[in-house]
Amino acid sequence: MKKFILLVALFTVTAQWVAAQQSILTGGIEDREHIYRRESAMDRKVVPYPPLREADVMWSKRIWRAIDLHEKINAPLRFPLADGSGASSTRDRKNLILTLIDAINEGSVTAYSSVDDQFTMPLSSTEFSKVISGDSVHIESRPDPDNPDYIVMIDSVEPFNSDRVTRYNIKEEWFFDKQRSVMDVRIIGICPVVEVKKEGLDEKLTKPLFWIYFPEGRSALVHSEVGNRVNSSQRLTFDDLFMKRMFNSFITKEENIYDRPIDTYRTTPMDRLLEAEKIKQEMVNFEIGLWDY
Repeated sequence: MKKFILLVALFTVTAQWVAAQQSILTGGIEDREHIYRRESAMDRKVVPYPPLREADVMWSKRIWRAIDLHEKINAPLRFPLADGSGASSTRDRKNLILTLIDAINEGSVTAYSSVDDQFTMPLSSTEFSKVISGDSVHIESRPDPDNPDYIVMIDSVEPFNSDRVTRYNIKEEWFFDKQRSVMDVRIIGICPVVEVKKEGLDEKLTKPLFWIYFPEGRSALVHSEVGNRVNSSQRLTFDDLFMKRMFNSFITKEENIYDRPIDTYRTTPMDRLLEAEKIKQEMVNFEIGLWDY
């Protein structure tokens, strides 16, 4: 009897192993890509924010930041790069800008005008297409062949490429929740910024594309995986990356009565950096001062 049970168990295990290998060999592209069947990121759910009442907010401050994609720690937001046609070089992952564009085109996320960051001017599909279609860049001026005294200005449209997005502006609010006794932060919006090249200027200009209301965008970010440098079997999503603050940034503006960013009253890059660090340190000191040991 014991031998019979052992044979049945061995047969069951062998059958399961054969079925798994058969699924990998004859299954879809996803199964052939990996040695095991991976759970779909589409099954992941957004973890809701803790409940927050106005009476619980003891202190708050609005902060604007910039995420520089040239920094190594921010590489997961920029890579993998895509070619001019928008096709990603890595099939199972997309960078942040392509994730946002796909979600906007699908209608699950709304894009707002970059004129302001109040999320009051949603872009139509036509307006959004114009925003990401490219920029008119003056590249050359030459005499008209038919009239040598007339100078022709030749412009070209530079096609959109995800590599052109070199920065993300984020708008967030820091607050102290006395109900939970924690200093917390919630991102309000994200704005991709591209570099624009102009003739006659050595310095590249920056241009904000559009704003995304972050709480709405989380529904798309939670389904897009991010590469993990340490363990490929435990991939995070863009929602995890932002909620866990796994990026580096610098402050460009704090809420003030003049509504002015740092670069309007600090002229040199070093002064701007020092002012940003001063603002950050003031918030740290405020949190430390809330506790009495």
